[in-house]
Amino acid sequence: MIKRIIFLAVLLQFSLNTFAQKAPQATVEQGKLEGLTLKSGISAYRGVPFALPPVGNLRWREPQPAAKWNGIRKATEFGPNAMQKNVFGDMMFRAPKMSEDCLYLNVWTPAKKTDEKLPVLVYFYGGGYIAGDGSENRYDGEALAKKGIVVVTLNYRLGIFGFFAHPELTKESPNHASGNYGLLDQNAALKWVKKNIEAFGGDPNKITIAGESAGSISVSAQMASPLSKNLINGAIGQSGAMINPTLDAIPLKEQEENGVKFGDSNNIKTLAALRALPADKLLDLAAKPGVFSTKAVVDGYFLTKLPSETFAAGEQAQVPLLAGWTSTEMPYMVFMQGQYPNPENYTEIVKKKYGNNAEIVFELYPGENEKEIITSATALASDNFIVYSTWKWLDLHRETSGQPVYTYIFSKARPPMKAEMGNAKAGLAGGIIKDDGKKEENKMPDALKGASHASDIEYLLGNLATNTVYEWTEEDYKVSDIGLDYFANFIKTGNPNDNKVLVQWPASESNGVMTIMEINVEPKAYKEPHRDRYLFLDKLFTKK
Repeated sequence: MIKRIIFLAVLLQFSLNTFAQKAPQATVEQGKLEGLTLKSGISAYRGVPFALPPVGNLRWREPQPAAKWNGIRKATEFGPNAMQKNVFGDMMFRAPKMSEDCLYLNVWTPAKKTDEKLPVLVYFYGGGYIAGDGSENRYDGEALAKKGIVVVTLNYRLGIFGFFAHPELTKESPNHASGNYGLLDQNAALKWVKKNIEAFGGDPNKITIAGESAGSISVSAQMASPLSKNLINGAIGQSGAMINPTLDAIPLKEQEENGVKFGDSNNIKTLAALRALPADKLLDLAAKPGVFSTKAVVDGYFLTKLPSETFAAGEQAQVPLLAGWTSTEMPYMVFMQGQYPNPENYTEIVKKKYGNNAEIVFELYPGENEKEIITSATALASDNFIVYSTWKWLDLHRETSGQPVYTYIFSKARPPMKAEMGNAKAGLAGGIIKDDGKKEENKMPDALKGASHASDIEYLLGNLATNTVYEWTEEDYKVSDIGLDYFANFIKTGNPNDNKVLVQWPASESNGVMTIMEINVEPKAYKEPHRDRYLFLDKLFTKK
C-alpha cells in the first residue's frame, strides 16, 4: 500500500512538472521569458519590454535599451497602453492600464524550435499618432502565426509624449534632434526584433513591417529613415503615407517653436518643469483644442528629408511594397461640410476649395445630380484624406526602387451590426456612435456603400471573430481568408501570389498606369481608373 502511495505521488509530481513545462520559454538578451500557449498551439509572449520606461528624465529622450532581469520574467499579460485620450470608439484595449511606461511588445509564434527561421511581421497600430495600442484584438497575431509567421505588435509613444520638440531637447540630444520619439520607439522595437527574434523561431533577415492609417504612415517613414531602412525586407501599408496632405513631416524648427509656445501658454518656462509634470496633467494640457499639434519632423537624424523626397531620390528601403486603401475611406458628408448633396451646394464648395482649378475638379469629379455628387464627394473626401498620399507612395516606390509594388483597394462593406447594438451606427473612423434618440432634421441621403477607413483591419489580419459588433457572414470570412492569404504570401516571399488558388495579383510596372487588385468576395485585378485625378492632386500637394 505504501509503495502504491509513493508511486502515485511520484506520478502526480511528474504530471505536474510536465504540465508546468508546457508554458513556452524564450531567452532574449535581457533574460528569460515565459509566455503562454493558446488553444491553437501558438505560443504568445505579452508585455515584453524593448526599452527602458520613458519616464522622469527619460521623458522626451531617444528610447534606451531595456534593462536585464534575473530569473524568469512572466510574459502573459499585455503591457500598459501609451498615454492618450479616448478618441476613437472602435479601440478596445486588452492592456491592464494606461501609463507613460508603455514601451512593450508582444510576440505570437508557431515555432517549436529556435532554429526554424520563420518570416517575421512587425505591425504598427493606427490612431493618428494620438491613440492606439498593440493589445487591440483586431491586431492580434494568432491568425497569421497559424500561417507560419512570427508576429510582433508593439506600443510607441503618442501625442505630446511622442512628438514634442523643443530647442532645449534638441540641444541636449546626442543626435541634435527632438520630436520623433514615437517613430524612434518603433525603430528601437525593430532593432530589438532584429537581435532577439531568433529566440522565437524567427528569421532576423526576413522582417516585414506593416500598419494601418498612422501605422501605415509609420511604415513609409521607417522605409525613408536611414535608421530603419536596412532592418526590413518588406513593407505593407493599409491606408496612409507620410506625404502631404496626410500627416506629412514638418521642419524641426517649426515644431520646436510649437514646443516653446506650448510651455509659454501654460506658464511653464523650463524643460525641467515640463518633465516634472505628472503624465495625466501633461496629457490634459496637450488635449486642449489648438494647444498641441502631433507632427513628425525632419530632424536630420530619423528623417534627413521629407519622406516624399527620399522616395523620389530612391534612397528609401529597397524592398517589395504592398499597399492600398479602402473603397470609401471617408463618406461624402465630410467633403460636403454638412450641406445637402445637390448641384448648387457641390458647385459652391468645389469653387471655394479649388478656386481657379474648380473646372478641372468638375471634370474629374462630376456632380450633375445627387447620385453623382455622392460618388464624387466620397472620392474627394477620401482622396484628400488619405488615398492620394498612399497612391503617391506606391507610385514613387515603383519608379525608384526596382522592387515589386502591389496595389490594392479593399471594397468589402461590413455587414449590419448585431441587433443588440440597438440604433448604433458606424463613426467616421470606424468607431461606434450611439443614437441619442433625437429626430434628424433634413436627413441626408445614405453614404456610399463600401469599405470605410479602418474597416479592413479585421479582415486582412484574420480577426473578424474578435469584433463582436457585426453580423459576420460566410462572405465576410471568405474575403478575410483571401486577404489573409495574400498578406501571408507576401510576408513569406515578397509576392502575394501562390500560383494555386488565389486570383493572380500582378505587380505594377515601373512606369505607366498602375495595376490594382480589388479585394472582395471575387477579387479582380485591373488598371487604375483614376490616375488623372491623382496626377491633378499631385500638382496641388507636391511641395516645391
